[in-house]
Amino acid sequence: MAQSRKLICLDCGQVNRLPAERLGAGAKCGTCGARLITGKVAEVDLAVLEKAARNDDLPLVVDFWAPWCGPCRTMAPEFSKAAQELGPRARLVKLNTEAHPEAGAKYGIRGIPTMAGFVGGREKARQSGAMPAAQIVNWVKTTV
Repeated sequence: MAQSRKLICLDCGQVNRLPAERLGAGAKCGTCGARLITGKVAEVDLAVLEKAARNDDLPLVVDFWAPWCGPCRTMAPEFSKAAQELGPRARLVKLNTEAHPEAGAKYGIRGIPTMAGFVGGREKARQSGAMPAAQIVNWVKTTV
């Protein structure tokens, strides 16, 4: 039997299970129909972040940011480029700490931008400061 992967829909928060070989084949959420892996950065809230970090079988990389943060705005297009390059290897999401201050407190975010990588329900790596896309991709591949 083919190995399956569990992914949380970043739109509706539903748990989805799919065959590993379908990760890059446009798999969609069984509840809302949203694509599960898009190669794009998704904006999430604290509830979806917690559920995805706890349940996803793919590495989840979170960019904690705020709209007033200059380095955050500088890194945003680089984070998007990294998401495209990583494709089905990892999912990249953003969480606005101004809109969701409880997330910053819960995860101990002391400065932004801060990236945190989650694997198997645990935070595996953390990196603060703006980085170019190539450096983000390398960080994900080597530490997350």
